[in-house]
Formats: sequence, C-alpha cells, structure tokens
Amino acid sequence: MADFAPTHPGEILAEEFLEPLGITPYRLAKEIGVPQTRLSQIISGRRGITADTGLRLSRALGLSDMFWINLQARYDADMVRIDKNDELEHIHPLAARAG
Repeated sequence: MADFAPTHPGEILAEEFLEPLGITPYRLAKEIGVPQTRLSQIISGRRGITADTGLRLSRALGLSDMFWINLQARYDADMVRIDKNDELEHIHPLAARAG
C-alpha cells in the first residue's frame, strides 16, 4: 500500500488548470452551466466529479471526454483500497480455489 494519500480530482482541477490559466471557479461554473457551490465543493474535496460535471469540465478545458471521469474513478478506487484494505486482503480469485 502506498505511503501517500490519493490526490482528489478537485485539487488537480484547481492546481493544474484553474490557477495556471487564471480562471476563477465562478467563471468556470458559469461557462459550464453548473452552480458555483458545486465547483467549490469539488475543489475543496468535499464532492466528487460526476459524469455530467466531468464532461462539462472536459469540454471547457479542451480535454478528452473521459479525463475527469477516469480521474474520479481512480481516486474512488484508491480510497476504497485504503479504507477497506483489511477486508480486500481476504478476498481471493475463485478460480484459484477451484478444483
């Protein structure tokens, strides 16, 4: 298990896109047609990026449609691996037990 916490997609949105491009969350929210509170919650890590929001972000930022969706899915899976590690270690492939 890694010794570091996964990076929330909202942190990536803020640090890798909004800040370098000089775009405020308010402006981005207006451009993509979502409430500013939604983007604020995503940026603060209190909310995940849904498929709808991910597609809107991708279109506005010139990224592939799946960029934010994949980033969120990866983050979610990493968090489950951390939170449920003990439970997951006890699950083994069924094929390995057959026979």
